[in-house]
Amino acid sequence: MFNDIGALELVTIVVLAILVFGPDKLPKVIQDVTGFIRKVRAFSDSAKQDIRSELGPEFKDFEFEDLNPKTFIRKQLTENEDLREIRTSFDLRKELNDVTDAVNNPETGPAPASPSAAATGADLLKKPAAPASEQRARFDADAT
Repeated sequence: MFNDIGALELVTIVVLAILVFGPDKLPKVIQDVTGFIRKVRAFSDSAKQDIRSELGPEFKDFEFEDLNPKTFIRKQLTENEDLREIRTSFDLRKELNDVTDAVNNPETGPAPASPSAAATGADLLKKPAAPASEQRARFDADAT
């Protein structure tokens, strides 16, 4: 429940509780808070049992944690056979390494699918040459 609270935060809460409630009232406040937490947990457990009983026997292994989207996706990725085959057949690290090698070493990278792709891939990495002065379009300041 409080997995993300560190030692410093816990000490801070205790010191604040002692300052706010005082050392004489603090045990009573702690009892009241723990009783409240127990009642909330009991209410939650009874609500879960009611929902499971209303859903019927086909949902006897239903877990409410499965409603969390992250848990649902993780469960589907690990248990679904079709997705497992796709995941094992596609090696993302290998694909990324191939792309990185092709960018860093365009001459020694994997062969492109077409000759035009080789020219455009290598040309994209090079700085284009400046056109000759006679090929440049004349700039007309009055035209702009």
